[in-house]
Amino acid sequence: MAIVAVNSKYQVVIPQNVREQIGLNVGDLLEARIEHGKITFTPQSVVDRGIAEGLTDIGEGRVQGPYRSVTEAMKAFQGRTAKLSK
Repeated sequence: MAIVAVNSKYQVVIPQNVREQIGLNVGDLLEARIEHGKITFTPQSVVDRGIAEGLTDIGEGRVQGPYRSVTEAMKAFQGRTAKLSK
């Protein structure tokens, strides 16, 4: 068990062996939470909102295609965009 100190800016250093065990790197994001009176940090990844919405659409079956050619896909795309622009 490693003991760390809170500095004047309320920062702590995560010990090297702990960082290595979970694969934490500079720039990684952590979610801070209080659980049963303890502070926990959980590694998080950020997903672009557009990608997240696309994955939700796929999961809920809102997809088009498959298309047999690029031409077929472009015609479908142009048809959908024409409807949206009206």
